[in-house]
Amino acid sequence: MVATIMDHFAMPPCAKLLGWHMIDADPKAGRVKIGFEGRPEFVNPAGFIQGGLLSAMLDDTMGPAVLLYTDGAAYTATISLNVNFLAPAKVGPLVGEARVVQVGKTVAFTEATLTDSAGVVVATASSTARVVATAKAVRQDAAK
Repeated sequence: MVATIMDHFAMPPCAKLLGWHMIDADPKAGRVKIGFEGRPEFVNPAGFIQGGLLSAMLDDTMGPAVLLYTDGAAYTATISLNVNFLAPAKVGPLVGEARVVQVGKTVAFTEATLTDSAGVVVATASSTARVVATAKAVRQDAAK
């Protein structure tokens, strides 16, 4: 695992729930790869991971991409999140990959994919997010 600005932030409960863990990052390129654990508790009546949880995984991949790209200066608050579900997601490991499309003074645009352990893309997303100074957005007890 590569050392990043993320090492200076405590993991929030929602990320812990999703099994969030950094796999790789290229902050200068605005790219990040995050691992998640699709747990049995996440399945819908059909036996697949519920779409809202997949959406949360995608959202929790795109936000860190901006935080890394700005070296921790910019936190994002999602304004819109567009998710496309391409294949059913089974219980097991999932990998989110995000890239920063553009970061302006007040708005950021990102894109992401979520794949299963066989490399099948189960969902894609794009996001528009408000850019907020991290010092103003993150609770003081959230820093390590």
